[in-house]
Amino acid sequence: MGTGIRRLLTCSLGIALMLLLGTAQQRLQQASAASTATVAPSFQVDPFWPKPLPNHWITGMTIGVAVDERDHVFIVHRNQEEVFLSGGREIGLQAGVSDCCSPAPPVLEFDPAGNLVNAWGGPGAGYTWPASNHGIEIAPDGNVWIGGNGSGDSHVLVFTRDGQFIAEYGEPGNGADSNSTEHFAQVAEIAIDPVANEAYIADGYVNKRVAVLDVATGAFKRYWGAYGNEPEDERVEYVPGAPLPQQFRGPVHCAEPSLDGLVYVCDRGADRIQVFRRDGSFLREVQVMPNTTVQGSTWDIAFSKDAEQKYIYLADGQNHRVHIIERETLQVLTTFGDGGRAPGLFFAVHSIATDSRGNIYTTETYDGRRLQKFVYQGLKAVTDENGGAPWPADRL
Repeated sequence: MGTGIRRLLTCSLGIALMLLLGTAQQRLQQASAASTATVAPSFQVDPFWPKPLPNHWITGMTIGVAVDERDHVFIVHRNQEEVFLSGGREIGLQAGVSDCCSPAPPVLEFDPAGNLVNAWGGPGAGYTWPASNHGIEIAPDGNVWIGGNGSGDSHVLVFTRDGQFIAEYGEPGNGADSNSTEHFAQVAEIAIDPVANEAYIADGYVNKRVAVLDVATGAFKRYWGAYGNEPEDERVEYVPGAPLPQQFRGPVHCAEPSLDGLVYVCDRGADRIQVFRRDGSFLREVQVMPNTTVQGSTWDIAFSKDAEQKYIYLADGQNHRVHIIERETLQVLTTFGDGGRAPGLFFAVHSIATDSRGNIYTTETYDGRRLQKFVYQGLKAVTDENGGAPWPADRL
């Protein structure tokens, strides 16, 4: 073999080796980047869930959602006729106008397939139904807890899952007293800690505190305000960029216990989540979209269904989206949703819950008036901090 040929072969082998090493290095860099990429739970809207309601029923402002151990989804909505006829603009609900539809009972229960399996609620003997429904929770024993934020709603109600009245805790008809152990003042939400058998009351619209009840007896156990302070009734103001108020701005819109003994409280009017121990000891706080005014950004939260509850899902009704937050760092990783009426979009997303499979359910108040399901798609790399409507990729 001549010298020229040997040199050519050597040069070719060198180039091939360089290309091979370059490709290997590129793959190593890609693998390294993939291993360090931010990942978050991913979801896809199910536009066919739930199924249409029977009896020509429609829902009003859909104000609460909860999921039981069977993955049955319960909602509470405002079905009062005056709500539907506000301003006289709800076509079809006025007698003699048309043959259309009627408000569904205030509590609706759906099975995992989206079938309506039960409907009940409203005024009855032995209890005072809320003037304005607000918040629903399912206890480990299957009982249904309901709050209210209307005039005189200073109590919570407990029913069986079939709507049989069990108990009324607190005295209806009272006003503000954030240090009362006898009544509430416009409860926003209820969440139950199954380990301690305690109900956390986001108390809420008039009072400015978290209150804790014994689930079995309804007895008051403890309460606290922002930063663990003694709560005060006086309304405080929130100004973006100014020092945060030392009392809850309110409404105190959620108080959600985690499996590791913490309690996450939504102070909606101050765009913040405060984190406490179960005894009310303050640990830390985070603001989400802190320039949000009017109705605030922190409306309700649910946890992911992994054992560590690694992620928080935050319903943000003012900005019409759901934020996905890493619970350890309280960092927003990504969001989904946007303002609109199509599936996957929101008009005032109000409440949020998860089932055993990690799926998310949301309700919308005001003119949103609906329940939506978002199917868990696993952990995926975050490519957009604002993901928009979570539609199937092949339908965009």
